[in-house]
Amino acid sequence: MTLHKKLITFTLCWTMLVIILGAYTRLTDAGLGCPDWPGCYGFLKVPHKAEKMEIAAARFPERPLEHHKAWNEMIHRYLAGTLGLLIGALFVIYWRQQKRLTALPTALLGIVIFQATLGAWTVTMGLLPIVVLAHLLFGFILFSLLAVFWLQQHPSWRNTEQHLRPLLPLAYAALIVVFLQIALGGWTAANYAALACIDLPLCEAGWSSRLAFAEAFDLHLGHDDYEYGVMSQDARATIHVLHRLGAVITFSVVAWFAWRLYRVAQTQLMQRLAQAIALVLLVQFTLGVLNIVLHLPLANAVAHNFVGANLLMLLVIACYQIRKPQGREV
Repeated sequence: MTLHKKLITFTLCWTMLVIILGAYTRLTDAGLGCPDWPGCYGFLKVPHKAEKMEIAAARFPERPLEHHKAWNEMIHRYLAGTLGLLIGALFVIYWRQQKRLTALPTALLGIVIFQATLGAWTVTMGLLPIVVLAHLLFGFILFSLLAVFWLQQHPSWRNTEQHLRPLLPLAYAALIVVFLQIALGGWTAANYAALACIDLPLCEAGWSSRLAFAEAFDLHLGHDDYEYGVMSQDARATIHVLHRLGAVITFSVVAWFAWRLYRVAQTQLMQRLAQAIALVLLVQFTLGVLNIVLHLPLANAVAHNFVGANLLMLLVIACYQIRKPQGREV
């Protein structure tokens, strides 16, 4: 394996780590552990000495320093910054090899720069839900495109079955449904609605008479701080119910696609891809149910986020494999 391929593999694994730690940071309510950016209370690392802590308290009297939250946030920033450097290195290496700009490395560089901007806005805008959601979605998109980039460098992993192209519309449908469901899940999390309903299968008695669609999808601009949410309970329950209904639709569409792909595919490679999609889908659905039954345990919630990212990535790979067989590049 060449150094370039090793670097892509390492960057892909590093992105997984950033996604996991990003979810952990949000779920431990550490998104504003450092109320400024890119430092922490005006320092490059979390202040611990008494004199620095006094300075931090004077700078942000409204947000007392909590070391565990601050370190969660800063470690995530360090890892995300390193990811930016890794993708920058990939871009430069690929550009020097190809002697021209190509779409995918350029897109990866652009997305990681935009991700850094979203990361800054997440803090400076006080966890504004639409910014938090965008940060989540572009992180997942970055992960998926990195997986495609890795696939392009490994021809032995490429699909050779031309006859799978009729499955492409269903593959796209599954991808879109999963993306929308992730967006709805991200909106649920960003508005602290994950525990708005704790009964199964949908919500507590009388939920249908309390739906508040207008408030549930209002951006609620103008607040200084969105930590712990600004929506009413009815609006949060509305988002939560829609996310549950979306889970059923997503499970049905993706399961159907995985089944069709498995039945039509003739190579072990594509059959295993179908099996992987089905397995990850089942795990994700189970984790979602456990989030409700167990009242959002931290490890389970982090896993739900990470498995969702992998489900999206696998469907992006499936679409790419079906659309571009025989190793043809974008």
